[in-house]
Amino acid sequence: MRRLIVFTALSVASFALMAGETPELHRDPGKPQAVGVRHTLRTIPEACARIEGQFTGKPASPYLSEVVNTNPACHPRVRLRDAGEAKPNKADGWIFNDMIQVPSAECPSQVAVVRIWRKPSATAVPPKLDAQGRARVYIGGKEDTLKNHSIDQLPQYAIATNVEGKACK
Repeated sequence: MRRLIVFTALSVASFALMAGETPELHRDPGKPQAVGVRHTLRTIPEACARIEGQFTGKPASPYLSEVVNTNPACHPRVRLRDAGEAKPNKADGWIFNDMIQVPSAECPSQVAVVRIWRKPSATAVPPKLDAQGRARVYIGGKEDTLKNHSIDQLPQYAIATNVEGKACK
């Protein structure tokens, strides 16, 4: 199952203040990608999803990103949200987690930037230790974790994609 999420510069504009923050994860810019070539930006196993993107070569929308389900049998334990909708900020418990930069092979001055924030669950409690001193989690049935919890009870990730730099002719 594919869930298309198209991000624009407007979805990131309100997060300009957070952009100056240092993300939890440090990564070097990715290798340049050609127009039309799909590439994986990041996999989020607990969301059963990966973020894919591609340069389009179109000035109006130079980059598209998409959230792709990694396995239909996987039951997500976190929510993925659009950053424009979630409006992540420190005051609400959001943590700037990752920043992925992918330059365009055809236009090196143009870089796709994906910013990811995470919000830990407010009610998360580690499992109790058993008689052997281990925390064990038993999975029973096929209940969907997301359906059995409210949005505030589950960890969340917010994703914003933008293209930065000068467009080439």
